[in-house]
Amino acid sequence: MKIAMIGTGYVGLVSGVCFSDFGHNVICVDKMPEKIAMLERGEVPIYEPGLDVVLARNVAAGRLTFSTDIAAAVDGADAVFIAVGTPTRRGDGHADLTYVMAAAEDIARALTRYAVVVTKSTVPVGTNRKVAEVLRKTRPEAEFDVASNPEFLREGAAIDDFMKPDRVVVGVESDRAKEVMGDIYRPLFLRDFPIVFTDLESAEMIKYAANAFLATKITFINEIAALCERVGADVKSVAKGMGLDGRIGNKFLHAGPGYGGSCFPKDTTALARIGQEHGVPQRIVETVITVNDLTKRRMLDKVMDLCGGSVNGKTVTVLGVTFKPETDDMRDAPSLAVVPALVGGGAKVRVVDPHGRKEGEALLPGVDWQTDPYVAAEGAECLLILTEWNQFRALDLNRLAKAMTTPVMADLRNIYSCDDVLAAGFTGYDGVGRRQSGPWQDQVKAAVK
Repeated sequence: MKIAMIGTGYVGLVSGVCFSDFGHNVICVDKMPEKIAMLERGEVPIYEPGLDVVLARNVAAGRLTFSTDIAAAVDGADAVFIAVGTPTRRGDGHADLTYVMAAAEDIARALTRYAVVVTKSTVPVGTNRKVAEVLRKTRPEAEFDVASNPEFLREGAAIDDFMKPDRVVVGVESDRAKEVMGDIYRPLFLRDFPIVFTDLESAEMIKYAANAFLATKITFINEIAALCERVGADVKSVAKGMGLDGRIGNKFLHAGPGYGGSCFPKDTTALARIGQEHGVPQRIVETVITVNDLTKRRMLDKVMDLCGGSVNGKTVTVLGVTFKPETDDMRDAPSLAVVPALVGGGAKVRVVDPHGRKEGEALLPGVDWQTDPYVAAEGAECLLILTEWNQFRALDLNRLAKAMTTPVMADLRNIYSCDDVLAAGFTGYDGVGRRQSGPWQDQVKAAVK
C-alpha cells in the first residue's frame, strides 16, 4: 500500500519508518527542507535507539522516501496519516490543533482519489469529526474516510513498541476504512497482536485515558514515597509488594522526581480541560498534575538539605537531564525545574548527559556541560542523579567520593543503596522514599518518633 505520513517529528518518523518495514511504500513529508535533507542523507534528527538502522534498511529497499511536496505524497495514497504536533495551547491548557487542521486542508487539496485520512497525533475527543469537516469544506468533491489511530510509543523503546504492541487502536466509521486500516496493520494481525476497532470518539478517549492512568500511577507512588520518608519505610519494598498484586502490576511504580516528556504532561492537562469544558471535572487527573509539580519542587529541597540549606557558591554535578534514559527529549523533564533553581541559587552546575546537550544547551543556560562523570565530580559538593542512564548505574563510587570536596549524593532515581554509597566514602545520601543519611538524620528520626 502507499502511505503518506504528514509530519516527521517523533511520532511521524517512527511510524513512517516502521510502516515501510511492514512492506508498505511510505513517503514522509515535512515543511522543513533542512529536516528532509537531513533524512535523505540518512541522518536521524532525533535520538531513538535502532531508528537509524531501520530507516537505512528501508531507504535502501526503495520503500521509504522523504519530501516537502505534500501534493505528490498524497497523490494516489491509500492512507494519509496526520502526525503533526499538538502542543499545549498557552493560556487555557487545551491541545493546539492549528497544525492538524492546516494539514487537513493541505491533504484535501491534494487528494486525487479515495483515501483514509488518519489522525495519528494525540487530539481531543471530537477532533476527527472536525478534520472531516475541514476536508469537506476545503474540497467538497473529495472522496475519503477519517480514522483515529492514536500512538502508544515509549521514547527509547519506540521501534519495539511499534513492532510488538500491546494493542493497536483504530477508530473508524465505515467498512471501507476498516478494510484499509486492517490491510495496513495486517503484519501485526497475522502475529496475533490485538487490533481494537472502535468508533472515533472512543479511540480518541482511549489515548488520553491510558496516559492519564499511567501518570496517576507514577504520581501515586511518588506521593507514597514522600510518606515513606517520614515514617521510615522503603518505597522500593512497598512498590515491590504492591506490584506483585496482579490487579496492580509492577510497571510505573518506580519512585522518582516526577513524570515529564512529550505525552504525560500535555495529555493530562488536555484531559483535565476536556472534562472542565464538558462539565465533568476530572478531579483525580487535576490532582495528579498538581502533585507532580510539587514532586519536582520537593526534589530541590533534597539537594538544598544535602548542601546545608544553600547551594550558593557550591558546585553541583548533575547526572542526566533528559526526562528519561534512551532519549534526547527534554520536554517537561524534572531537570527543567531543578537545574535552573540551582543556578538561580548561586550554584555552579556541571551536567553530564549522553544525549541531552543538543536540546539542553538552550533550555539550561548557565551550566557547564561535561562528558565524563568523574571529571565533572572533581571538587563538587553534591552529586545529583536525575536520569537513570545505564552508564550511571555502575559508577565507581569510591572514585567519585575521593574526587568531590564534599561527597554527598542526591539519588533521585534510587539506583544506588544508602549503605553502598556511605561505604564508598560519601558522607550523605538521599534517595526518593528511602532511608536518608546526613547531618540532618537525627532530626528526621526525631520527627518520626
